[in-house]
Amino acid sequence: MGFFMINNNGTIEILESNNLSFNRGFLYGDAVFETLKVVSNKILFFEDHYFRLMASMRIVRMKIPSTFTMEFLEAEILKIVDFNLCAQSSRVRFTVYRNDGGFYLPINNSISFIITTLSLENKKYIFDNDKYEVDLYKDFYITKHLLSTIKTNNKMVNVTASIFAKENDFQNCLLLNEDKNVVEAINGNLFMLKDNLLITPPISDGCLNGIMRKQILNIFSKSKEIKVIEESISPFDLQKAEELFITNIITGVQPITKYRKKEFTSLFSKLVMEKVNDLI
Repeated sequence: MGFFMINNNGTIEILESNNLSFNRGFLYGDAVFETLKVVSNKILFFEDHYFRLMASMRIVRMKIPSTFTMEFLEAEILKIVDFNLCAQSSRVRFTVYRNDGGFYLPINNSISFIITTLSLENKKYIFDNDKYEVDLYKDFYITKHLLSTIKTNNKMVNVTASIFAKENDFQNCLLLNEDKNVVEAINGNLFMLKDNLLITPPISDGCLNGIMRKQILNIFSKSKEIKVIEESISPFDLQKAEELFITNIITGVQPITKYRKKEFTSLFSKLVMEKVNDLI
């Protein structure tokens, strides 16, 4: 009988089959996820999200069910969005985790999924020009490999960097890889404007293969005024930038106003946000 009992935060209780004690996403971070934005019952850039999720599952050797079509996932997402009455604007997390069993080595590679939602106030992206100061986070580094480019439940670098930012009154931190190059922010990709060049770190540096990052690369790929390139960014490069901004699917474009003693304008960031809003 004792085999079925656990100590849960000081309370002895029956171990239920759905308890986190079994969940591989909880035990080993054996899960991948997508953060999506739904506006007016439509999932923004859903095709890009879908193919990134499929690629992530293949990278970590999860078995993709035959039912996992784009139409099926879209219907499941919109079903819970509608049920929670947040179809007008919401943040959605679609998490896929390997099923229970085994230790580091799973019993099999079958999966389950869970979808959660959070209502948002605005449909369009709202430009925020308030103080947004960042600094480098040097306690831990992003490793330059394929796992760093996908969204997994292993996010301790982001968690500890967030705590560091709060303790030091920064709005965000910039993460480094083992080469000491700037990879991304805690919660999004980094772009730098300098001499009519729009620069973002390459995927090979270990940055997240961001969905909003992809949209902005596409927007400016045919621009005659601004040339967009994927190139490593050093901390020294940040001091020479005209503008810095962070992108993700929920915020859209977040301008950085200060890095150490350097203050930045945000005129170009605002233009980028307008172009992103045109897409939706």
